Amino acid sequence: MTEGRLRRVVTNSGKPDFRSLFERAPGLFLVVDPNLRIVAVSDEYLDATMTLREEVMGRGILDVFPDNPGDPEASGVSNLSASLERVRRDRVADTMAVQKYDIQRPGDQGGGFEERFWSPKNTPVSDPDGNLAYIIHRVQDVTEFIQLTERGTEQEAELFLRTQELESLNDELRAADWAKNEFLSKMSHELRTPLAAIMGFSELLTLADLDGKKREWAETILRAGKHLLQLVDEVLDISRIESGQLSMSVEPVPLRPLLDDAMELIQPMADARGVVLHPAQISDASGYVRADHQRLKQVLINLLSNAVKYNREGGDVRVSVDAIDSDRMRIAVADTGLGMDQASLDKLFTPFERLDAGAEVQGTGLGLTLSRSLVEAMGGSLDVASSPGEGSTFSIELARCEPAAIVATPTEEHVLIAERTYGTDRRLLYIEDTVTNIHLVEEILESRPSVRVLPAAMGRLGVELATEHRPDLILLDLHLPDIGGEEVLAKLRADERTREIPVVILSADATDQTPGPLLEDGARAYLTKPIGVRDLLEVVDAYLGVAA
Repeated sequence: MTEGRLRRVVTNSGKPDFRSLFERAPGLFLVVDPNLRIVAVSDEYLDATMTLREEVMGRGILDVFPDNPGDPEASGVSNLSASLERVRRDRVADTMAVQKYDIQRPGDQGGGFEERFWSPKNTPVSDPDGNLAYIIHRVQDVTEFIQLTERGTEQEAELFLRTQELESLNDELRAADWAKNEFLSKMSHELRTPLAAIMGFSELLTLADLDGKKREWAETILRAGKHLLQLVDEVLDISRIESGQLSMSVEPVPLRPLLDDAMELIQPMADARGVVLHPAQISDASGYVRADHQRLKQVLINLLSNAVKYNREGGDVRVSVDAIDSDRMRIAVADTGLGMDQASLDKLFTPFERLDAGAEVQGTGLGLTLSRSLVEAMGGSLDVASSPGEGSTFSIELARCEPAAIVATPTEEHVLIAERTYGTDRRLLYIEDTVTNIHLVEEILESRPSVRVLPAAMGRLGVELATEHRPDLILLDLHLPDIGGEEVLAKLRADERTREIPVVILSADATDQTPGPLLEDGARAYLTKPIGVRDLLEVVDAYLGVAA
């Protein structure tokens, strides 16, 4: 690992480079390499030590900041030197004794100094091979604590110390949360990018006129892609719930049509495994609960799917709905599977825990964790009762409510892609650096022969082509090799020649924080990869217009 690693720039997201982020970070930080040469330093550290970045970079830390000769901890070896040597030798963090410094007061050129007490800590950073790459030298100013202690106000000193510890812990939690969100965003993007090609082309094949065997192969690929996409979405959903960012639309939901719909979707799986899926028994035929319709359906499908997958051959799955009292309803999904002992029940809602499920049983190990979180987010509860050899019963409890007008959603039919033409030829600019994604969009738009696709693999090239050709629609990816999609959108909106061209974001970034600002900045729509064939065609038709 070299100093250059700190200079890496996230150009495709438009964010500051890592060095700038470090230099502007609140706190007194300095970074040295294994030879103790300074490779990075925060602005606050420079301000506190009255030094300039160009004067310290590349020099040895002990040459720039020599040890305090009066350090009682030195014992013949300087405290800073000894601490750094311990870190290099043992590869563990080392907290130094509190250091006293006389620092010139800001703006005082007449020799005025003030006492400051610093508590330094040196922390090793290893490279992927386990070798020492850097040592982070962090300083905490404890002057106020020392002064309070010296004045004998022990209670104030203790309160100050605890406040400092809480502030430090809060900073660490914020940093951890930011790191988690950054990881999820990148993980989502990196997985969705290849999935866009896998699912897009396989969906095209299922919509084409193929013979039975080849259609079966294409449908198998598409199912596998959907399974992986489900895992990505479940991880993101759990993260959204934990951070309180999951959007919910809680309203009166009728249980009879919802259960019928969910059971209809699971029926083919039950038939294939020889499991009998009995009609739902609902004590109150007009029963309504307060829930998010789509999220509750997601939970029910997961419970029904598990009841079928983990059942015995020829087993039963029964669903019942009962009123607990005037305020609560219970939905129970019972199976005749092997059941679970207490040890298994204790681990059941642990993420990625699949108990003794074999490879033949598909699953991510996240479904039950997510289901319980979703039900709790709707103000309800999800529990399980099970005994070995007696099957399992999962029970959802939700608030009961009065009916409301519900508009039924039509079910989607399996049809081939309809070919459509527009009144005149149209030009569509697709700014995307992944060749397979460009080919996929071109193949999808074969059913729109009036559309000519102009590809651009770079953001700046896309802006130039937009200015020169004035396309009728622009599809824009966010992660580009030269400049980020956000900057491309800003350039298009700033130029009067391209300002009115509709821009639709087509990105693998599925985090909730991304679409809002882009739509506010002028994007017309935000589609998440992997994009469905019909979804893309609907957007293209909406903005390019279908001829009568």
